Amino acid sequence: MEANSERPRAKSLGPLRTLVPFLRPYRRTLAAALTALLIASGAMLALPIALRFLIDNGFIAQDVGTVNRYFGWFLAAALVFSAFAALRYYLVSWLGERVVADLRNAVYQRVIGMDPTFFEVTKTGEVLSRLTTDTTLVQSISGVGLSIALRSSLNLVGGLALLILTSPRLAAYTMVGIPLVILPVLVVGRRIRKLSRQSQDRVADTSGLAGETLNAIQTVQAFTLESLQAKRYAEAVKASFITAIRRVRMYAWLTAIATSLVFASITFILWLGSRAVLAGEMSGGQLGQFLMYAMVVGSSAAALSSLWGEIQRAAGAMERLSELLQAEPAIQAPPDPEHLAARASGRIRFENLGFHYPSRPDTLALDDFSLEVRPGETLAIVGPSGAGKSTSFQLLLRFYEPATGRILIDDTDISRLDPGDLRRQIGLVPQETVLFGESALENIRYGRPDASDEEVKQAAVLAAADEFISALPEAYETFLGERGTRLSGGQRQRIAIARAILKDPPILLLDEATSSLDAESERLVQAALESLMENRTTLVIAHRLATVKKVDRIVVMNHGRIEAVGTHDELIRDNELYAHLAELQFGNL
Repeated sequence: MEANSERPRAKSLGPLRTLVPFLRPYRRTLAAALTALLIASGAMLALPIALRFLIDNGFIAQDVGTVNRYFGWFLAAALVFSAFAALRYYLVSWLGERVVADLRNAVYQRVIGMDPTFFEVTKTGEVLSRLTTDTTLVQSISGVGLSIALRSSLNLVGGLALLILTSPRLAAYTMVGIPLVILPVLVVGRRIRKLSRQSQDRVADTSGLAGETLNAIQTVQAFTLESLQAKRYAEAVKASFITAIRRVRMYAWLTAIATSLVFASITFILWLGSRAVLAGEMSGGQLGQFLMYAMVVGSSAAALSSLWGEIQRAAGAMERLSELLQAEPAIQAPPDPEHLAARASGRIRFENLGFHYPSRPDTLALDDFSLEVRPGETLAIVGPSGAGKSTSFQLLLRFYEPATGRILIDDTDISRLDPGDLRRQIGLVPQETVLFGESALENIRYGRPDASDEEVKQAAVLAAADEFISALPEAYETFLGERGTRLSGGQRQRIAIARAILKDPPILLLDEATSSLDAESERLVQAALESLMENRTTLVIAHRLATVKKVDRIVVMNHGRIEAVGTHDELIRDNELYAHLAELQFGNL
């Protein structure tokens, strides 16, 4: 996704057409709202006619019965208008809320299905801004805004038609005044649309900065960077404020210009009408009727003028949301995917893999990487930082596609599998555990959402997590805080291991799974992992000698290539890099 300053600006209201598929499921509600709108507008436009006959046939003729009758009709029309206007407002508002709820769900589902490449170039704060601020703008126009727009448009058209029937000459003058109102609205509205897009971009900047800072609050405080970050945030907020004020100022000018022109035109038309009455060219009732229609037309034009800026803002917001709705993940299921067995045997084969990350196209992360892992084998991958160890995991999970070569599981190319089906066969214990704002029970249950409470607790026992969880204030129901801030690093790691135990996959990936544990916890977890690794294929990225010495084979990587494969003792004897790493990292053990 392009940077804020490089995004194309909305040049029309075309992006609002993206809402049509979201409206389609609620056609009946929309039809009911339009019917209520037609009835309410019809009743509104009937009021001036009742007023005309009241004046000409009642007041002038001084007939009390006629006056009473027309007052009754006037009241009936007002009651019909009130009832159906309220119904129209409710239906359209409900429709707006429902459409925006569906829109938020659709955007979130699309974003959560994107591959890591997308998030390498897209700020999380930017996505959150679109899910909140932009959808709120669309909500304002698809709900109450849409109601006002439909009502005002219908009243404007109907009012103009009845103005012409009432007095063609005065209506002609009115028609001349309409372009004088619309032209500045279009010119200023285009400027408002541009400023609105800039304003939303600045809001996204502040959200991104705040999210980045809060997610690293301990680092910020450890380096006493509070003042610096507060200054940066204040500058971002100031930029957002300045852009917003420019938009508000332009919007105020639009409202002032449109309203002044509308009522100046009405005043001029009424002056001409009063002269026509004095000259006997029209009756007092006709002038009253024309006056009410002129007020309907004027207020409708003013409402549409004021709403135009909001419509422009909504179009800009919808354009931004459309970018997310139209985004396609680079990793997708093939049209006719192949299928693994319900539980794969776990044979893995990497064939001549070549890969570089999209953000680093000139640096090979893997270079001619070939490796076969037997079913049930435990294999460790070691090497210096940047050697490509974690990259092999990323490709096996199919978060990225290799530039060359392929990966097979049970002799099936994983590019021929649905990514979801592939990942259900794999359990991952990452180096940096991610916990969610849920209870301990639910955080472990992420490993298998349909697991029972007892199964979750058994997994915790096997992961040496039951003791510390049971000691929490509410045991397994204890809220762990955002990102698990209420737990230590080692405790978070044991939650991640419990997830993998609960998932019980045929292939297990351990990325420094015991890196955050103290000696006692490592001993407990290592025993659990050894039990877990039985009868399943396990790939381990680890530097700890206790983990590396017990595996079946060790792969030594450097600069994206495999340097050697063998047992611990063989590599200590035959491979200089492994011997050096062992001396540096495990020499004291």
